[in-house]
Amino acid sequence: NKVCVCVFSVRGSDGTSLLSGPPHLSLVHLSLSVSVVKSSDGSLVSTFDLPKTTLMDFSPLNNILVTWQPYSNTIANKLHMQKVSDFALSPGGQPSKVAVYVPGSKGAPSFVRLYQYPVLGGPTAALANKSFFKADRVSLQWNKKASAVLVTASTEVDKTGASYYGEQTLHYIAVNGETALVQLSKNGPIYDVAWSPYSAEFCVVYGFMPAKATIFNLKCDPVFDFGTGPRNAAYYSPQGHILVLAGFGNLRGQMEVWDVKKYKQVSKPQAPDATHFSWCPDGEHVVTATCSPRLRVCNGYKIWHYTGSVLHKWDVADGSELWEVLWQPFPEGIFTERTVKYQAAPSELGSTQAAPTQAYRPPALRHLPATPSAKLHEEEPPQSMRPGVSGEKSLSKTALKNQRKREAKKAAKQESKSEPEPPSDLTPVTNSQSELTSGDPETDKKIKNLKKKLKAIEELKDQQASGKVLQKNQVMPCVNPPTVQCTVAFRPHADSL
Repeated sequence: NKVCVCVFSVRGSDGTSLLSGPPHLSLVHLSLSVSVVKSSDGSLVSTFDLPKTTLMDFSPLNNILVTWQPYSNTIANKLHMQKVSDFALSPGGQPSKVAVYVPGSKGAPSFVRLYQYPVLGGPTAALANKSFFKADRVSLQWNKKASAVLVTASTEVDKTGASYYGEQTLHYIAVNGETALVQLSKNGPIYDVAWSPYSAEFCVVYGFMPAKATIFNLKCDPVFDFGTGPRNAAYYSPQGHILVLAGFGNLRGQMEVWDVKKYKQVSKPQAPDATHFSWCPDGEHVVTATCSPRLRVCNGYKIWHYTGSVLHKWDVADGSELWEVLWQPFPEGIFTERTVKYQAAPSELGSTQAAPTQAYRPPALRHLPATPSAKLHEEEPPQSMRPGVSGEKSLSKTALKNQRKREAKKAAKQESKSEPEPPSDLTPVTNSQSELTSGDPETDKKIKNLKKKLKAIEELKDQQASGKVLQKNQVMPCVNPPTVQCTVAFRPHADSL
């Protein structure tokens, strides 16, 4: 057996390359083709029309030939637009659509436009256009049906100083031309946005911790509010019937599994130190994993049933690392939607349902009856946001609180109007603006200043209740609070000081 070596010239290379092939075959690379010839007599075995081949090699068993050539083709169409910094192609089949983002400059707003191939030019080619400010970068997310895009606009710096994460806004753009700003009921960053596989709704996780999670319809109206909790991600099942709200990363790995048709919680397992989460194509199981390089210790994975049961667990050996975990892919439609179960699936490994936490009590006080403890954050329970019987939307906890304040104030005014006039000897002196006065200018001035401070305190309380983070000097009490002394003679009622 003779070892044959064929010498051929490769275009664009630094010189001549040598290729070792099978004993009985040789390769000849010409300018327009690649040919295989017999080494014994030089007869042609086969020819491949590969004019731009730049690399070739035989497999170790000398039974497979591999060639490589740079990709090239002709331009079929072109979208002429300056300063495009990001774009996203629509999923699915034809007709293909593209969302294009152009950042603002010199006081002009940023904008996103939607186009449908092949109509990419002309003043009326765009399907929809949405302009906005406060955008250093954007994230573009098409829904599965390619009928709408969610645009998460972010700035590097929050000029209000309320967040280290910058400032985020969420915009909705549909191919039928409809656009909207998604109104979020709590201040803070937007952690995650997830489309339902049905393409008829989407879930947003947002707000300072504990974060809120809300489902919106295609009119950007809230449908269901999951309340507050330690979460920063949302994952719909492939069939769209189950939603998992999770808190990974710097959170403790709590997962909330919800039936999104009944809006009922199924389970609440925990996966501490998880760096990866993904649904199985069957919509019945999920996998969580701790992978390197995010975490280089305690690497491994768990397979769960969505009811909270751990079905399989695997940990890597000491000194080894786990880099990636993937489900076997299946064609769409293989697994159909199944009825949601609420009873935990049987498992030898059990479940990791999160145990209810209690506030710490010193040993000396544990024999005494428990008393309500002050909470750092006010928790909000889940609630439906669908229109009620009367046609009005269900109000959030903050909105209900403000509504009660307005109603109490209105009732107090009506009560004061219905009361008889006080006797002449106790009637307070009033000025031209019908304000209560004492007759002493200095005392009236102190009363006016005190009213301003009380009003400012009420405004700060309302801002704090709506989720705004106050400054330290706005929350801490004064060490030596100023005192105001005044004496006013009048008959007390609801509107008096």
